[in-house]
Amino acid sequence: MLRVATFNVNGIRAAQRRGFEPWLTARGCDVVALQEVRAPVAALPEGVFGAYHVAYDPGTLPGRNGVAVLTRRPPVAVRSWGSQVWDLPPSDWSPSAAHDHVAQAPAAGPPLARELREFASHGRYLEVDLADAPVTVASLYLPKGGLPAHLQRPGSTREPPDGGARYARKMAFLRGFGRQLTAARRAARTRGRDFLLLGDLNVAHTPFDVVGWRARQRSEGFLPEEREWIDGLLGPRRLVDVVRSLNPQAQGPYSWWSWLGTCFEDDTGWRIGYHLATPGLARTAVRATVDREPTRADRMSDHAPVVVDYAVR
Repeated sequence: MLRVATFNVNGIRAAQRRGFEPWLTARGCDVVALQEVRAPVAALPEGVFGAYHVAYDPGTLPGRNGVAVLTRRPPVAVRSWGSQVWDLPPSDWSPSAAHDHVAQAPAAGPPLARELREFASHGRYLEVDLADAPVTVASLYLPKGGLPAHLQRPGSTREPPDGGARYARKMAFLRGFGRQLTAARRAARTRGRDFLLLGDLNVAHTPFDVVGWRARQRSEGFLPEEREWIDGLLGPRRLVDVVRSLNPQAQGPYSWWSWLGTCFEDDTGWRIGYHLATPGLARTAVRATVDREPTRADRMSDHAPVVVDYAVR
């Protein structure tokens, strides 16, 4: 059995103070993809990743982004969009030992799509070839985006109107990443591997994936064009939404709740944490769980880990 989790920690240092390390130790995952680690290597909390090997692309934007993949054994290969990734060994890692470890040049991957070049150094994508299963696992943190200009009204959102700039940036990312994902999936197949995309896609796909979906159709993250983009990723020859395939008619399970108001207590959430797997791997999935904490005080992040068990030796 291969237990795999994806978790946007919204800052590993804050998540560590809120219980990340005990969760990681107790959960028994074989692979954990993290997003929004948001820490330079020297500032990672000591011992936070326990006995896992860590491939980490912190990016170059201070206090933002950062993706990682934690594995039981060192991966066979690591690829990212940036020029360097960190290979952190288990157990003996500490901030004081940062100078003993150097960033590694990632393995060669498909040429980067033109629309993604501005994001190459931002720490948004990382993939590894597992050593103990014929699977390539990727961790993605997709931009949050914004609303198109015609839907923006002063005072109606927390962010001031920007003429649709954040929306345009996200849509460009989606266009480029759609092609990049196809190339990565095909490259994995050439290596004899299934492909598993994990991460925070910042898009809820169907009415089952957000509370009050009718009112949300003019909200970032549930715009028709964003949902159509996910439609294009899925199919019997492309990728399968694993959590939805195991819960075909269920509302949720959600993976993100705002800190504001009583969203968490009322379970007014969004399902934006995904496992997207090639069909062969998806068919082996036997259980999907969202590790939603029992109370607000117990929350590690505004996201919750999404954990899937795959019947893969």
